[in-house]
Amino acid sequence: MFIRITTALAFVALAAVGALGVIAQDALSPEEAVAMRQDLMKSNGAVLQGGAMDKTGDEAIAAAQTLVDNFTQLPDLFPAGSTMEGSRALPVIWENWEEFTALIDTAKGGAEAALAGAQAGDVDAYKAGLQTVMGQCGACHEQFRAS
Repeated sequence: MFIRITTALAFVALAAVGALGVIAQDALSPEEAVAMRQDLMKSNGAVLQGGAMDKTGDEAIAAAQTLVDNFTQLPDLFPAGSTMEGSRALPVIWENWEEFTALIDTAKGGAEAALAGAQAGDVDAYKAGLQTVMGQCGACHEQFRAS
């Protein structure tokens, strides 16, 4: 019961942050965008490196939902000109915007597939969705992030 309450509270917190982000996206300074996307990437890393493959039930649903929410917000956190100190985003992002956002869209699709699998109790579908996400993360970082 405690896990369900904690998970529910986490969803409420994520929804509130997401709603604020969507409302404030147009007003984001490049510095704010960089900070927000770095936090989002840390969140993705925490989910993916935090044993997501081994989660089941409500924990798997929460992990996948976090990824769906994060990938939904991600393109808006890359406004043109948001390459300053502390950011590893390469200028090629804006030169190849369609390719960049296609990788994000595929990752989001993987997260949605993981969510659907988790909700259905289909462990194989959940894991396959996460594998898609991880592959897209790697491909994006390889092309669009400075080491």
